[in-house]
Amino acid sequence: MGKSVNPKVVEILKTKSLVPTFDPSMKTLMRIVKFMTENSSGGKTQLALDTKLNYARLAKHLVWMEKKGLVESTIDDNKINVSLTKNGKDFAKIISKIN
Repeated sequence: MGKSVNPKVVEILKTKSLVPTFDPSMKTLMRIVKFMTENSSGGKTQLALDTKLNYARLAKHLVWMEKKGLVESTIDDNKINVSLTKNGKDFAKIISKIN
């Protein structure tokens, strides 16, 4: 039995649109980027589990990151994979020094 996904989350992922007032959490960005630099690209659901983030929160941050050119999404076998771009890897190097 599949788990139902909130329709708002589906809309965010499909349209890649956020409310204009969305401000990403630096702590959440650091958690996402840290995991992505240490592991190969993977699906959004697995990334949410691995980073221990709520799927909706992760989706919003990934859409923000994609709009900034830090990550890219690809669809492979009905699975949305996310990986860091070159700019995303540079961003990861910078924010890893903040800790």
